Amino acid sequence: MILFPAVDVLDNRAVRLLYGKRDSVTDYGAPAEMAAKWQSMGAEYLHVVDLNGAFDDSQVNKKTLIELIKSVSIPVQIGGGIKTLDKIKFYLEEVGASRVIVGTACVTNPALMDDACSKYGKKIACGIDAKDGYVAIKGWVEKSLLKPLEVALDMKSRGADTVIYTDINRDGALCGVNVQATAELANQSGMNIIASGGMATLEDVKAVKEKGIYGAILGKSIYSGTIDFKQALKISGAK
Repeated sequence: MILFPAVDVLDNRAVRLLYGKRDSVTDYGAPAEMAAKWQSMGAEYLHVVDLNGAFDDSQVNKKTLIELIKSVSIPVQIGGGIKTLDKIKFYLEEVGASRVIVGTACVTNPALMDDACSKYGKKIACGIDAKDGYVAIKGWVEKSLLKPLEVALDMKSRGADTVIYTDINRDGALCGVNVQATAELANQSGMNIIASGGMATLEDVKAVKEKGIYGAILGKSIYSGTIDFKQALKISGAK
């Protein structure tokens, strides 16, 4: 199982939000420094989110995100407001990201996934953010009428094989990951599912690994210290 330390960027700072709310922010400093920290501790892959891009398509973090991705030698997956093929091309071809996460556009513009997967294959992942059983879009502020499995299977048919699945009601709350829903999505879709939202303790890491889930994102837990990242890596089976 791959563990992905998260570096969420808002106004050029590394932050953590509670339930994805912009006004519930904890600042953790320079994004590139946080990325370097997780790499030095043994991270195999980073998960980066452009929160300004997710909230309002702002480009305010552009320079900081370029610096972050270029400053580490491990793969980086990035998401947040990625809604055009040009932006996907920018991150993959110009900046050097290893994978791009398309979220809202999976629902509002599925044809983009056709084009992106056709051109970049497994470098394109689908971000599915669920709230009360339905997929939320546009920085989690709007709820669609679609179930996570519906979106996952549609994206699979278009060529995607990886999903970042977030339970919004648990994100940043350190209340435990929704293992059952994550495992069900993995089993029913047959895709690589990365668990996100609520990872709070080493027991959560064990539970996700035992279900055979492809990966898990660690955010608030490793920033606040409720999960020892090096211990989590040992549990995950990291090299």
